[in-house]
Amino acid sequence: MSQYSIPIKYRRMENLHIVFWLFKDIGWCLFWKPLGLVMIIPTLAISVMIAYRTREMVSELCHNLAITFWISANSYWMISEFMGYDTLHVYGPVTYKHLAIIPFMMGVFCLVYYYVIWQPKNPNAIETM
Repeated sequence: MSQYSIPIKYRRMENLHIVFWLFKDIGWCLFWKPLGLVMIIPTLAISVMIAYRTREMVSELCHNLAITFWISANSYWMISEFMGYDTLHVYGPVTYKHLAIIPFMMGVFCLVYYYVIWQPKNPNAIETM
């Protein structure tokens, strides 16, 4: 059986990513705009770097892209609340906050692609999921 291992420098980066993500969400929760807004940059940047570094393994790439889209949606939602346009209507009952569904769904599509299309077509591939 093959074993998946993560180089220690990548694991440290992933752990630091969690710290940034938590501070971003703490800033959002406590309405500390500067903290929340500043933490978007390292949180999203590291997420993109992690996805890029795992591009060779489809399972890792799809899951890491889903996380990147999740952080993007989350960040947009936070910004819309911070800037006060989250409750303004785009069309009918749809508000600007609801537009966060676009990157959320992009993340879902990454996972649907992996589990419904790629994995069944590649049952013998060595993957992490």
